[in-house]
Amino acid sequence: MADLDSPVLTAEQDPPQPRPARAMGAPLAATIAVVTSLVGLAVLAWAVLFVTKGRFLKGTFELIASSSADRKVRVAGDFQLYFAPFNLKFVAEGLSVENPDWAGTSPFFTATRIDARIATFSLLADQKRFQWLGLTDGRIDLQWDRDGKQNTWTFGGGGGEPLTMPLIQRARIAGTQIRYLDPRHQLDAAVRVDTVAAEDNRFADTIRFDGNGIARGARFTLAGALLSSNKTLAGGENRLRLHAEGVRSQVDIAGTLPGATVLEGAKLHMDLRGQNLADIFLLAGIAVPDTRSYRLTSVVTKAGDAWRFTGMKGRFGDSDLAGKFTVKLGEPRMLVTADLFTHVLDIVDAGPFIGYNPDALAAQGAQAAVTQVSGTPRLLPDAPLRIEALKNFDAKVQWQVRTVRAPNLPVSNIELGLDLNDRLLKLSPLNFSLARGTVTSDISIDARKTPVFTTYDIRLSPTPMGVLLAGFGAEQSGTTGMLKARIQMSGNGNSVRDSLSSANGRIAVILPKGNFWTRNTELAEFDIGTFVQKMFEKKLKEPVQINCGLIGFTVRDGIAAADPILIDTQKNVMVGRGGFSFKNETIDLAFRADSKRFSLFSGQSPVGIGGYFAKPGISVISPELVGRAGAGLGLAMAATPIAGVLAFVDFGDAKAADCGPVLSGATAASQRDAKGRPRDDVGRGTTAKSESGKANVGEEKRQRKKFLGIF
Repeated sequence: MADLDSPVLTAEQDPPQPRPARAMGAPLAATIAVVTSLVGLAVLAWAVLFVTKGRFLKGTFELIASSSADRKVRVAGDFQLYFAPFNLKFVAEGLSVENPDWAGTSPFFTATRIDARIATFSLLADQKRFQWLGLTDGRIDLQWDRDGKQNTWTFGGGGGEPLTMPLIQRARIAGTQIRYLDPRHQLDAAVRVDTVAAEDNRFADTIRFDGNGIARGARFTLAGALLSSNKTLAGGENRLRLHAEGVRSQVDIAGTLPGATVLEGAKLHMDLRGQNLADIFLLAGIAVPDTRSYRLTSVVTKAGDAWRFTGMKGRFGDSDLAGKFTVKLGEPRMLVTADLFTHVLDIVDAGPFIGYNPDALAAQGAQAAVTQVSGTPRLLPDAPLRIEALKNFDAKVQWQVRTVRAPNLPVSNIELGLDLNDRLLKLSPLNFSLARGTVTSDISIDARKTPVFTTYDIRLSPTPMGVLLAGFGAEQSGTTGMLKARIQMSGNGNSVRDSLSSANGRIAVILPKGNFWTRNTELAEFDIGTFVQKMFEKKLKEPVQINCGLIGFTVRDGIAAADPILIDTQKNVMVGRGGFSFKNETIDLAFRADSKRFSLFSGQSPVGIGGYFAKPGISVISPELVGRAGAGLGLAMAATPIAGVLAFVDFGDAKAADCGPVLSGATAASQRDAKGRPRDDVGRGTTAKSESGKANVGEEKRQRKKFLGIF
């Protein structure tokens, strides 16, 4: 009897069939089979290449290489290309590679024999790594075209890629010559390379090289050696020695390289010396200020596209220099960064920075700053800015100077920030301490314009006048006066002289209230009676009260006119007229003091300052004084000797100054006396220019007392 709980099968239903197991191992087995086949093929190919040395690939190599390089590649003799065991082994005898048509008829590369082992995986990278390179009688011709857009080592249609040395760990090179030509940078060099047996058993071979060439019109020579390591004794280290001479400079570089051409991680020491540091930098297209003779040492390393010079120390002239700098190669311009420090800067060594001749300074000292032009002395430097070199690089420099060695110039703590960006040079800040005051400067030199356009903004913070005078040999006791100043000008020109010769702007020196030595003021006043009286009474150091003072000039097209010169003292009002010229460096100034009270034996004659920047002259005997002396003599003869004194009497009618406009640095037109009336004795801030270019001011003849005869 059937089990009632069992399922009942109908005619339409088939009995259940057993389910086959899923073939999970089939894909894995297939993958293994494929990999095994590929490995087998690779092993077979390797074996074929190893046995045949790949000689049968010679034609294929020539065809593919010629097509890829877009120039003919030929192997005249034996050819080998195989893996031994993992790195690629390449041997070619009589290998030649033609140059592109524009480079002339000489081949780019020829060699009697080349034998190399190349790291296999480096073939996939841009820079190939040679574990070994043997080169016999090689000739390599490296050229740039005149536009700098193509070169001989960039194959195919890749344009002109920068030269990148292959990474070579060890090499043996015999009878090889290398030529490098770059018309844009005016460089043509030829180097010979040979390998000899090393004398030191730590090294397997010594690769010696020497050469010569022309860089920017200057000849140079070089010689050196690379001691290729014996790995069993030296661990793969390569030792480099290099000596080069040219452009009045010499350099020695010594150290170790990880490989024969591997500069990354190199440990090099540089000793550089010569007559002018600018010479060696100009070879790289970098403009730096001229210097006197120098010697610098530094550690040299390369990181990517940057060359770093660290631990630098040395001297230029009689000054020291330390710090670090980096030259980073790149587009559109290389970048120079530096952080420098000087303990003592000799003032003579600072001269070349603004255009004075370093050779003349080295021979004559500070006297070399003065030159003769048509029989007259000139002081302003006229060395032109190296505009073409400024196109090649940008720069960011910080330089600190602790002390300046300079007679009569109390300068210290110089801080210079230099920024060059596409020919726009900014010196900001350019600060230094001056007699316990601070000079703050911002100077912009725009070489993008023709001619170069320069702006000057120089500020002197309130500075003790006594300390400043002490720098020029005067005692500072009894002088408490302060002064502050500002120069704002701009001009066109490719040198300091040209720039100032066309300058426009204003110069102002302000003297707030303070005490000064009597000697410092009375001599300028030329008040004979008061000066002699105080001298005999031994009151020469009695302080004189300065209420306020302004020495101002308005500069138009390189001619500076007093605008105004006005100093109000307790007893006198001192005024000045005249000016000076940046064009021919002439000076024509006169100062006069009017007494506020009665003074006996007052010459009432101005003190004149004339001559040139480089050779100023002071005159206290003017035609007016001589005339006054003659009048006194006449009175003395006609009447009594006492009457002769009347010619030298000052009745003390000077107008005290309103110090507000004076202390604000206002122009002559804004000056007022103590009662608020416009002053008529300080000129109009203009200068008439004579045919000689000499400042000649004297437009106002309404003054109660004349100045020198030119007024």
